[in-house]
Amino acid sequence: MKTFINMLRDDRGASAAEYALILAIIGAVIAIAALTLSGAIGNAMNNTADCINTPTSTVC
Repeated sequence: MKTFINMLRDDRGASAAEYALILAIIGAVIAIAALTLSGAIGNAMNNTADCINTPTSTVC
């Protein structure tokens, strides 16, 4: 029982877990931003391609 209590009080691995949690949150934010902006970026690229191919396009 004493070993179990000592294990619960031991916080040596806590910083590694905290860094992993921070990295997971940052990764999730990047993924959400990429999914949110993908449509707008795709539209901008298509509009640019239209302007290059037909300079008199209404998009330009």
